[in-house]
Amino acid sequence: MRKKIVAANWKMNMTQAESARFIESLLIDLGDIADVEVVILPPFTAIAKVTESLGAQNMYWERNGPYTGEISAELLRDLFVRYVVLGHSERRSLFGETDEIVNLKVRAAHEASLRPIVCVGETLDQREHGSVEKILSIQLHGSLAGLNAKELHETVIAYEPIWAIGTGRVATPAEAQEAHVFIRRILGELAGDDGADGAEDKIRIQYGGSVKPDNARELMSQPDIDGALVGGASLDPRSFAQIVQAAREEEAKL
Repeated sequence: MRKKIVAANWKMNMTQAESARFIESLLIDLGDIADVEVVILPPFTAIAKVTESLGAQNMYWERNGPYTGEISAELLRDLFVRYVVLGHSERRSLFGETDEIVNLKVRAAHEASLRPIVCVGETLDQREHGSVEKILSIQLHGSLAGLNAKELHETVIAYEPIWAIGTGRVATPAEAQEAHVFIRRILGELAGDDGADGAEDKIRIQYGGSVKPDNARELMSQPDIDGALVGGASLDPRSFAQIVQAAREEEAKL
């Protein structure tokens, strides 16, 4: 069974004090969380204030060296970080990260026993031209190249259609499910190269793109959607708690 995973991507928001207040409020709303995995992805400056299910928003692939402004997997591990988001569409579009760069980071994360959350997704133009599957296939093959079945199993995929990020638009549950089914098929091809048929059924795939309390439950009710990567709605603890609760209710049905 794939345990649902809901991640809060705070992006370039939240001071240390705001982060501490958020976690305090979230724990009051949710209590002990065991049935769903919750990951908080604060900015680097607030990592020390987040003590619950910690993740990071990015990392560099080298272990150390003259890379001013970068942070390595080992440095994140030293702060008890468990997950790291890699290949987010904002990193790809604003900072020029390619599939090859994402792959270097993914492999470095696994070497340091960090679990990567690897983002893939198409633009609106690519969707309208019928290129969704082509783009997803290219991104998955490039970003996950060289991983063995165990590493694939320990990787989370986040399908985030770029046209739905921060726009208020959201893929319909049917559109999201269709993309997740295709992603799982490609993961099967990648895992099959390592002789591990069926491994794709164990890999968790989140949906990301304007996830809110009013659409989270319907999205996560789809059989191949294993959680959510939440942006703007994760900045309010009550809103994020409602999304986590939706995941818990869907998890209970399994």
